[in-house]
Amino acid sequence: MKTINKHWPVILAGITLISITLPLVSACSPIEAQDKSGASTNSTASGLKGKITVSGAFALYPLMVTWADEFQKINPGVKIEVSAGGAGKGMADALGGLVDIGMVSRDILPAEVDRGAVYVASAIDAVIPTINAGNPMKDDLLARGITRQQFIDIYINGNVTDWKQLFPGTKAVGKTDLHVFTRSDACGAADVWAGFLGNKKQESLTGIGVYGDPGLAETVRRDPLGIGFNNIGFAYDSKTRKQTDGLLVVPIDINANGKIDAEENFYGNLDDLNRAISAKVYPWPPARQENLVVRHEFKGVTREFVKWILTEGQKYAPEAGYIPLPADKAEQELKKLQ
Repeated sequence: MKTINKHWPVILAGITLISITLPLVSACSPIEAQDKSGASTNSTASGLKGKITVSGAFALYPLMVTWADEFQKINPGVKIEVSAGGAGKGMADALGGLVDIGMVSRDILPAEVDRGAVYVASAIDAVIPTINAGNPMKDDLLARGITRQQFIDIYINGNVTDWKQLFPGTKAVGKTDLHVFTRSDACGAADVWAGFLGNKKQESLTGIGVYGDPGLAETVRRDPLGIGFNNIGFAYDSKTRKQTDGLLVVPIDINANGKIDAEENFYGNLDDLNRAISAKVYPWPPARQENLVVRHEFKGVTREFVKWILTEGQKYAPEAGYIPLPADKAEQELKKLQ
């Protein structure tokens, strides 16, 4: 990551203090003598029995917690532990045998497949640009949006350092310097956002690194001049379906005509945005599929859990703010379990 201002290292120290790590979640009491591989044994009282450990992408964490809770309700002999830490951690943990399933919110690399990564898609969501709700130029931003090239100038070239550069002639007054924030942890969100900006990788993004999706959202919430990007689950409230208090989603001026046309204006609520993603009106990337990764093969109770995710579990995706896989895609992914 590049540093855009000589004073940023001081700011970074303050940001670190407000970064958030999501806790490990477990909805069942411990089960004795569980095989770390996730191998299951039959229980005449409750069917499946075993333990599954999951780590990785913040993007998929909220939905995975829901899946874990619901699966354990119908399989009380199964304990599922879920922790977030970024897609990079999910992949490393899965390939290293530290967890049974890694949540990876980006494309799987050929080198990872060579190391034994086997994966299925599980749901669809997107990365979206966010600003502070008190941004002094929010009226211009909401009416005119930001083009892909302008995002490239902000995040890749680093030559946009003031909000007024985006809108010459604006009537905004006061401080308008632009504070750029990115992710410090190896994550799918940054990789996918960089992919939108000219097939780049996370390392190409300029800005101040902040750990985790919650940390980046909170940093922008505290800085009226900040810009960041978040997975949908941290930019919208899945219950109210509205944008998270303190944040505004920046519309992307897809056709670069200097205004947000009616067909580009789908950010008002979570359901409208998800329909635009499904219809591929919102760009892919930064829309993407969420992957579940195991080492070498899906087996035992882990396989049964993922099979349930691809069938019955899909109905929980919309309520949690995600898009279920199309039926044909889910069927294709099921075949990989065989």
